[in-house]
Amino acid sequence: MKVLVTGGLGFIGSHTVVELQNEGFEVVIIDNLSNSSEDVLKGITNITGKTPLFEKLDLREKASVQDFFKKHSDVTGVIHFAASKAVGESVENPLLYYENNISTLVYLLQELQQKPEASFIFSSSCTVYGQAEKMPITEDAPVQAAMSPYGNTKQIGEEIITDTTKVTNINAILLRYFNPVGAHSSNQIGELPLGVPQNLVPFITQTGVGLRKELSVFGDDYPTPDGTAVRDYIHVVDLAKAHVIALQRLFNKKNLQKVETFNLGTGTGSSVLEVINSFEKVSDKKLPYIIKPRREGDITEAYANTDKANNVLGWKAELSLDEAMASAWKWEQKVRS
Repeated sequence: MKVLVTGGLGFIGSHTVVELQNEGFEVVIIDNLSNSSEDVLKGITNITGKTPLFEKLDLREKASVQDFFKKHSDVTGVIHFAASKAVGESVENPLLYYENNISTLVYLLQELQQKPEASFIFSSSCTVYGQAEKMPITEDAPVQAAMSPYGNTKQIGEEIITDTTKVTNINAILLRYFNPVGAHSSNQIGELPLGVPQNLVPFITQTGVGLRKELSVFGDDYPTPDGTAVRDYIHVVDLAKAHVIALQRLFNKKNLQKVETFNLGTGTGSSVLEVINSFEKVSDKKLPYIIKPRREGDITEAYANTDKANNVLGWKAELSLDEAMASAWKWEQKVRS
C-alpha cells in the first residue's frame, strides 16, 4: 500500500513515517519545508533502512496537487499533517491560516473523491473542545466556539471531511490529539521548531541547554493543585503508532462509520510545574523559570478520556512523561552539540 503523508518531515509526521515504514507501507511525503528540513529524511532512513519518496510542493497550489495525484495514482491512503499550528500567529494572521489549513484540505479531498475508495486520517486537536466542562474529555464532549483561527481551522476541517464522506467513497478517521512531546529513542528525529518555540517542552529543553535565559510559566493562579495549567502530554512515538493503527483500520474496513473520531492522549493531566519537575529529574538540572500573568485564550485544564481509543481503535499510550522528557532532552543536546 502506498500512503501519502503530508507534512511528513515535521515533528509528528516524521515519527509517523518511521512507524509506517516499520509496518511495511510504501510512503511518499509531501512537505513545503516551511517549518521542517530535508535533513529529516536522513534520520528516517537511518532508523528504518529505507528512504521514503519525497515531493517538495506547496499544497496551496491546486495544480501541483493535481499533478501529484496523476504521478502517484496508486495512493489510496492519506495521513494529513500539513498545516500551520501556532495559536498566536493565527490570531495575528488569520487569512494565512484559513488558506493554508482549509484550502489544502479541500484540494486533497477533491483528488481523493475521484478514486473508487480512499482512506483519510486527519490531524485534529483537542483545541476543538475549548475549556471542556468535565474532565477527562470524551469524544462526546461538545465542540466549543474556537478561541483562535487555528482552532477554528481544525473544527472547519472536521466538518468539511464529515460532509465530504457522506457523498464520496472516502472513509476518514479524525484524531484529536492532546500535547505531543518527546523524540524517537534512536535520537535521529525529534522536535525542532524554527525560531522561538510555541510549545512548552522545546522551550524547557532550550532553556536547559542554555539557548534561552529562562522559562516563562504563564499563570500560577489557576484552580489546579499547584496553580499552573494542566495538559495531557503524550509521547510522539505513541501518537505516531496510533496513526498507523487508524490507517490499518480503514484499509481493513474495520471502521463502524464513514467518519470516526478518537482522542489520543495518556488520560493523565500534568501541570506545567510537574512537567518542569520531570525535566529536572531526568536531566539532573535546575531549570530557571519565572511566573508571568496568564495568557489570553489559555484554558485551565485538558486531558483525555482514552477509553474509546483503547477499546475501539485498539491503541494505548505506553510511554511515560519522564520517558518523553528524557528523550526530548537527549534530542536537544544532540541538536545543539
